[in-house]
Amino acid sequence: MAVPRIDIGSPAEATQPAALKAALAEFISMLIFVFAGEGSGMAFGKLTGDGPASPAGLVAAALSHGFALFVAVSVAANVSGGHVNPAVTLGAFLGGKISFFRTILYWIAQCLGAVVACLLLSFSTGGLPTSAFALSSGVTVWNALVFEIVMTFGLVYTVYATAVDPKRGDIGIIAPLAIGLIVGANILAGGAFDGASMNPAVSFGPAVVSWTWNNHWVYWLGPFIGASIAALLYHCVFIQPDNYEELP
Repeated sequence: MAVPRIDIGSPAEATQPAALKAALAEFISMLIFVFAGEGSGMAFGKLTGDGPASPAGLVAAALSHGFALFVAVSVAANVSGGHVNPAVTLGAFLGGKISFFRTILYWIAQCLGAVVACLLLSFSTGGLPTSAFALSSGVTVWNALVFEIVMTFGLVYTVYATAVDPKRGDIGIIAPLAIGLIVGANILAGGAFDGASMNPAVSFGPAVVSWTWNNHWVYWLGPFIGASIAALLYHCVFIQPDNYEELP
């Protein structure tokens, strides 16, 4: 079994041009992703008069998030690795792909991108609320926690298999598409229960702008646990040490 080599790095990374460019790429991609994903929900609400949740709304959410993430990962892949998710970044860190200090830099950029996207949505829609993630009726925090762990496990496992594994070969070409598809599929599975975040920054943005923090911890702890399990499992079981390679 190959044990990941954890890289702490140096605080000086925060001033290095390459690291700053990567953080900017994460900020822009997160802004693109959240603006399209959260914006589609707001648009659907406006068109339906803020009616009750419906299967059509769930499908719309899955499609918009899947499409937007496909693009957001694609446009950042060559600069930052296209994480667009603090949980994916944590998985990359635990697998020894990026340093601790670059991880923190990415997290800050990703959260800021989500907040700015929600602020832009609130302004451009004339003050419509950016709804924070919430649990559906009958769903406990523990139900939601398990949902977020399992869904994020699937996401980060997909990231490792298609974008991180040195043996990925030509499958790496479809990595952004596969990542977008698993997010869309997971929204179809979990969206009706807890919103299917899988992404702490996506939950953080609307929570800040709407200042709604009910059960917010679930949307950090769940994805972080799921990402950690997926990253360590995939690295230790499937990635051989002699094929180890660093990502941006």
